[in-house]
Amino acid sequence: MVDSQLSYSFGSPLVLFDHVSSGYSGRKVLDDVSFRIDEPAVYVVLGPNGAGKTTLFRTLAGVLKPYSGRAEICGYSSESQEARAQLDYLTHIDGIPEGMSVLNALRFYAGIIGASEADIDKVIGMLGLSDLVAKRFGQLSQGQKKRVSVARIFLKEKKVYLLDEPTSNMDPKIAGEIRELVLGLSKNRVILYSSHNLFEAREIGSKVIAIKQGKLAMFGNISDIKTEKYTIGIRTLAAEDVPCAIGKEGDYHLFELQGPEEVSDLIAKLTGQGVQIREVKEMQNPLEELFK
Repeated sequence: MVDSQLSYSFGSPLVLFDHVSSGYSGRKVLDDVSFRIDEPAVYVVLGPNGAGKTTLFRTLAGVLKPYSGRAEICGYSSESQEARAQLDYLTHIDGIPEGMSVLNALRFYAGIIGASEADIDKVIGMLGLSDLVAKRFGQLSQGQKKRVSVARIFLKEKKVYLLDEPTSNMDPKIAGEIRELVLGLSKNRVILYSSHNLFEAREIGSKVIAIKQGKLAMFGNISDIKTEKYTIGIRTLAAEDVPCAIGKEGDYHLFELQGPEEVSDLIAKLTGQGVQIREVKEMQNPLEELFK
């Protein structure tokens, strides 16, 4: 389901990749990738680890210069100051000094980008940071740190946001909270949200940009992705039997579902029965089926 034909319309697309090849030290990671985004939505950049998702983000952010083709944000070359003024980029690294208080960190970054005290108050309210503003960043939990990092990139309104696996290594509850926050902030914005998890992709986005081995494998609706078999593993806080599990693999209780859309109901059912869930993991990679 690859569509690399760019049908141009009046006005500049919000995001454009036009036959882009990009990588590091002369080695291609992305190879002749084309797509365009004209409408605000959450677009999940989906692919296995090493597929080229972070390279795509770094090229869009102007960190990497394409070897060939063109990458644009709102009609400007991704390497230009005009393009950088239209986007913000949340990387794997929080980029906030551990010894700085949350409030001072937000003020520091607001000063760099020209945001106001009113903007700081707005993101503190949006992301529920009122109880954390006096704490040092290093004192925060992993989920709290991510909320502060998300607040930092939403200090000043942009048209395009790049979020590179923002829930990686988080427990399901905190990951779900971050996805809800992103959805709440996504109105009238383009958000590219990378993941290697099909369950998360269905939770957060309506559109998918699927990458396989540096090539565009799919650009379309997430609802079009079908799976023949979907097995998840659930790791609990205590060594206990878990109702309805079909077996166990290591520390993971196994469940076979029709698809990722059933995961939320299963989690709700198990937690309602008192099961304390530590982690939810896809036990086979459904992307391999997608990319056959």
